[in-house]
Amino acid sequence: MRRSEVTLFTSRESEGWENDTVQLAVRAGLVRQFGSGLFGFTPSGQRVRRNVIGLIEAEMNAIGGQAVSLPSLQHKAIWKQSGRWGNFEDEMFTFENRDGQAMCLAPSHEEGVVHLVEGFVRSYEDVPRLFYQVARKHRDDHPRNGLLRTKEFTMKDAYSLHATEESLDEWYARVRDAYCRIFDALGIDFVVVDAENSVMGGSASEEFVALVETGSTALVSCETDGCRVGVTDESGDGHLAAGDSCPVCGGRLTAGEGIEIGHVFKLGTRYSVPAGLTVDTADGSTRPVQMGSYGIGVDRLVHTLIEQHADDDGCRWPVTETGTVAPYTLAIVPLDYDGAIAQAADRLHDTCGRDETLLFDDPDQTIGERFAESDLLGIPRKAVLGNNFRETGEVELETRDGDTEFVELEQVADIVSR
Repeated sequence: MRRSEVTLFTSRESEGWENDTVQLAVRAGLVRQFGSGLFGFTPSGQRVRRNVIGLIEAEMNAIGGQAVSLPSLQHKAIWKQSGRWGNFEDEMFTFENRDGQAMCLAPSHEEGVVHLVEGFVRSYEDVPRLFYQVARKHRDDHPRNGLLRTKEFTMKDAYSLHATEESLDEWYARVRDAYCRIFDALGIDFVVVDAENSVMGGSASEEFVALVETGSTALVSCETDGCRVGVTDESGDGHLAAGDSCPVCGGRLTAGEGIEIGHVFKLGTRYSVPAGLTVDTADGSTRPVQMGSYGIGVDRLVHTLIEQHADDDGCRWPVTETGTVAPYTLAIVPLDYDGAIAQAADRLHDTCGRDETLLFDDPDQTIGERFAESDLLGIPRKAVLGNNFRETGEVELETRDGDTEFVELEQVADIVSR
């Protein structure tokens, strides 16, 4: 993208948010508020969110998930059948359409996936199956903490179907492990805690909680690197407290705050029994389908990445073995966009990928403003074409963390791609 052609919403001014993370997301031009609990994502913000979604989808596909799309707008019948109509923690948006029919904006899709497979999943040979979608969800929550509690948000939700409890246990573990790989690939520091099933029902569940300075839940977690032990108020592990020894590795437990970024549930037959969803077994008998439910808060991940990694200059998006979710992988920063420097900047733009690089070609920007905007967006690398390039022909390649090397123009694309 050329800076003069793309619409950016960056600003060095404060929007007056009490939450520093949301204030930075607004300053960096990633989001704009549309009202209490409602946020829009700008082109740069949507690029980050799309990169997060791409990583999640790749992992879900790798473990055998199949993408589906379920309607957010649903009729009352399937929710009445499950017993959750109007009872989703008092957060369900309900209304009547022009024909007087009761409808809702689905806060979750357990009922929806049961309706999707009804009449098609009939035999034990039709399962196990794992269906997932990345879609907007709606809950009449009390807005707070920016992107952590909103009335509309993006979620990756998945649902598994099984003939036996053993199959459910196997796929639950498969998805749980995939979630750990997703969060590791994003560069998020997190723990896994036992949790209550609450409105979802079922027999067991676990939360993935990111460690932050300002979060939405109180957290006690192990200090040892790589140890995933943690407890919250909903964990039911009241015997574990800050200062205790970790029951797994022996490390010290400390108190802090966290953000729930994912949740996995063993639903059992909570939704299949009310709907009469059964499979025929090999011995000719019939049994209710066992189900699992698995969610990741996409917008929460964006918030968490900013919260955990930002510095005084702006956003910082981790670069891991799988890449980065930054809006651009490289900022091309010429001292001035003119003559030989402009020609070299254009060559870099072509060889490094026009869609993945941001070329600062706007003549109204100073070199200082270009550096500041690149850092505010959290772009992992800058290719600086300045006085050194004029004298030696070498590009100053600088990481977001300040590490610098001088390389030939032709080397930049290969280094960035690695």
